[in-house]
Amino acid sequence: MHIPPFDNHNKAIVDVDDTHVPLTYFNIVKLKVGERFDYRLAGYETCVVPATGTVTVEVAEQVFADIGTRGADVWDGDPEGVYVPTNASARITARTDTEVFIAGAQFAETLTPFAARSGDIDLVQYGSDDTKTHRKIKHILGTDHHDRVGRLLVSELFTVGAGGWSGFPSHKHDTDRLPDETRHDECYNFRFKPDYGSGLQMVQRVDNEPGDAYHIINGSTVLIDNGYHPCCALPGYEMYYFTILGGLSQRSLKQYFQPTHAAQLHTIPGIMDMVETFK
Repeated sequence: MHIPPFDNHNKAIVDVDDTHVPLTYFNIVKLKVGERFDYRLAGYETCVVPATGTVTVEVAEQVFADIGTRGADVWDGDPEGVYVPTNASARITARTDTEVFIAGAQFAETLTPFAARSGDIDLVQYGSDDTKTHRKIKHILGTDHHDRVGRLLVSELFTVGAGGWSGFPSHKHDTDRLPDETRHDECYNFRFKPDYGSGLQMVQRVDNEPGDAYHIINGSTVLIDNGYHPCCALPGYEMYYFTILGGLSQRSLKQYFQPTHAAQLHTIPGIMDMVETFK
């Protein structure tokens, strides 16, 4: 499902118990310096990630100051975030004008809040210019935080250079059938550089049968409930997408690669190392 960009007035774009991706939650909050935003989600753990600007996050009587170092856009430095446990009240205070992503996943237990600073980010780069798959992943809640988070995975994905494919070879994660696959609902928010760039999100429900395609632009949100789902940026444009994964039975993601294209796993440098980082 494609949700075109719109002014959400700081209300959830993907709310709790969403029809398509009930395991995830997504909100974009825009604040001027000094403004505050309060929230509390029952049944969902969340992560507060400034796309731009700097915030202070107060949660469970703890204060996490000066979260976020980016200025102009999401390419302007590494991300930072604050983990907000299920059922915990959180207050976001803008230290500068800011745009904040709130990513969430369904989880019943209440854990302990913490900050993920830029130095804590797991960085993975794989693919190649020759295969048109060169990209970089910055895991905000990655493998290093596995024991501190319930079901939520949060990362930022960048194409390296202009144009190219991401999420290929095509994979899916819509059915719990370990050890081959896990069910993880997924939500993306896209940005392009320059911001008038665009791309394409494919969703192929069944191997070797026609699927759907969405024209994605700066600010597009895409919900992945089932099917194989590669995406691409037009030549000449850089693409970024904020990625939220919520697992049904476990946090670690087990992708099932599309049989038709699985042989290309051996042609793309570093891809199996990338797969191991979604834990």
